Amino acid sequence: MNILVLGDVVNREGCDFLKNKLSAFKRLKGIDFCIANGENSADGNGITPESAQLLFSSGVDFITTGNHVYRRKEVFDLLDENEFIIRPCNYHKSNPGVGSRVVDCGFFSIGIINVMGTMYMECLENPFGAVEREIEKIKDKTNIILVDFHAEATSEKKAMGFFLDGRVSAVFGTHTHVLTADNTVLKGGTGYITDVGMCGVKDSVLGVDKDIIIDKFRFNMPKRFDKAKGPSMANGCIFSIDNASGKCTSTELVSFE
Repeated sequence: MNILVLGDVVNREGCDFLKNKLSAFKRLKGIDFCIANGENSADGNGITPESAQLLFSSGVDFITTGNHVYRRKEVFDLLDENEFIIRPCNYHKSNPGVGSRVVDCGFFSIGIINVMGTMYMECLENPFGAVEREIEKIKDKTNIILVDFHAEATSEKKAMGFFLDGRVSAVFGTHTHVLTADNTVLKGGTGYITDVGMCGVKDSVLGVDKDIIIDKFRFNMPKRFDKAKGPSMANGCIFSIDNASGKCTSTELVSFE
């Protein structure tokens, strides 16, 4: 099967772009299942029920999140009630939502785990132990498991990929909004990429108006981060997975406008 993973969807512009382009792209590439990180899908960051619905109606089958997942309190009930959205598993167990789900797709099931890094990020439970716990929860239900590692440091992401090699189908990084060119299949049969980029305004800095960010770096003065406007793009990676073994057979970088 072909699983498309899309980078962080940023603002309404990213959602609208996917609504216009994603269905045709999925048909073109023969995509069986699509995962997108939606933690920035609401204007001003965070995720809301409305932005989540925009993603689902665009053809996204499953939403992962990250450090902005709790920015908008109106999403708390959705995290508890909707089986197609998760939050990082190393948040406290009492927090809204869960860190992994298994989705029944008819002739196959897919397990998705969300975990957050701790280098230059929030002080959470160790992500390596947390992801092992989630694998134990779902490994008897499916042999196809994908992990969204929402992290800042490339070293932490690479280490996680090697740590999980042969134990999951794919590990993909999110959070930096920059598509990396290191997609590969590791020795144990796990697909890997350090970051799947973003879906949002192309002429921007991580979805924010570029002139604002330039001035922030030049003058070191506080700035309001207004969203960028203009033509958008989508970044991601396609993982081809063998249904029987759960191993990744190939990866393909994608970027479309």
